[in-house]
Amino acid sequence: MRLRITNVYDKFFSMKFEKRIFFRILAAFLFCILFSSCSFNKSNYAKKKQQEMQKQLQTLLNSSSLDRESRYSVINSISNILFTQKDYDQLVLFLTDWIERHPEDIYNTYWLYITALVYVENDAYPIAEYYFDRILKNYADITVKGQSIHFQCLRQLIKISTTPANRIKYFNELINRFPSNVSTTELYERLAFEYEKEGEWVLALNAHSQFLKQPDAQTIQIAGAPDAYANARQLVDFNNSPKDWTFESLSAIESAIKKAINRYDWRSLDKYRAKVNFFTINWNQDRSATGSQEVFSMQNFMRGNRIRYNATLDDSSTPNEAYLRTTGWSQYISVWYLYFRKVNFPADPEIHGRWEWAGIYFGEKL
Repeated sequence: MRLRITNVYDKFFSMKFEKRIFFRILAAFLFCILFSSCSFNKSNYAKKKQQEMQKQLQTLLNSSSLDRESRYSVINSISNILFTQKDYDQLVLFLTDWIERHPEDIYNTYWLYITALVYVENDAYPIAEYYFDRILKNYADITVKGQSIHFQCLRQLIKISTTPANRIKYFNELINRFPSNVSTTELYERLAFEYEKEGEWVLALNAHSQFLKQPDAQTIQIAGAPDAYANARQLVDFNNSPKDWTFESLSAIESAIKKAINRYDWRSLDKYRAKVNFFTINWNQDRSATGSQEVFSMQNFMRGNRIRYNATLDDSSTPNEAYLRTTGWSQYISVWYLYFRKVNFPADPEIHGRWEWAGIYFGEKL
């Protein structure tokens, strides 16, 4: 019996507890509904106020008494309301209709710029590019809030354009028209990359040369091009060289090097070595490191030494790079890996794809 009473009590307590929980949940639910209703009403109220303001502004805009600056403020206010409401279709329709009906408005440059930004906002980049480009071609530049609209258009175009030919046009315009607003050093190098994509190798080399002439070329950091200076330097120097040390194939250069070593013919080895960008480094060094391109004669290392080479190229060789292990050059570092690479220089089809002895790695491979 006592057990029964306890069970009844526990049941009653449990029911009371569940009832309290139920009422709490119900109260919270009603509060959420009330709060949502208030928020919804506030949102509706704000939207209605914006619509009323938009109607008043539209009425004011139709007034013939407005001067140019006041009219600009009214149109800008209407645009801001529509943009805030994310009513993009209506915003584009409003601005393009105004431009069409008022071709004399000097702020049409700006209104068209806002139209283009709406398309950027909606990821419609080809349409946005069309409008930005249209501004540059057909509308005079104006300054709004201290910023040139043409400059802003070009900045946007650089971001969204994917066509190398168009990007070349935009980079050149930025360099020529707004040199004080941009890093011409970076733009010259980016221009060179775009010319390379188009196969315009002469123009690409000219752009690389312009980049190298800039005072901050060696120190500038360019996103996506960590070795910009070294690469540009190699390309320009190689272009200006006779390139008479290259071989038709990997087998040809391997055979010539081995033959010269057999004869201890240091003069031939000096002749075969690349005259531009040749490096001598340890395996843990960077090819562009200071002192990696010091010039020396093989005579200093062949005299009195017994030079040997492996019968075949190293297993790590690839279709574009190859290594020949040699020994006996020095009592300090006996092992040298002679490094051969395929020439990548599309600017000169007669040289492109040939092979050169490009460097030496000291010591055993890591």
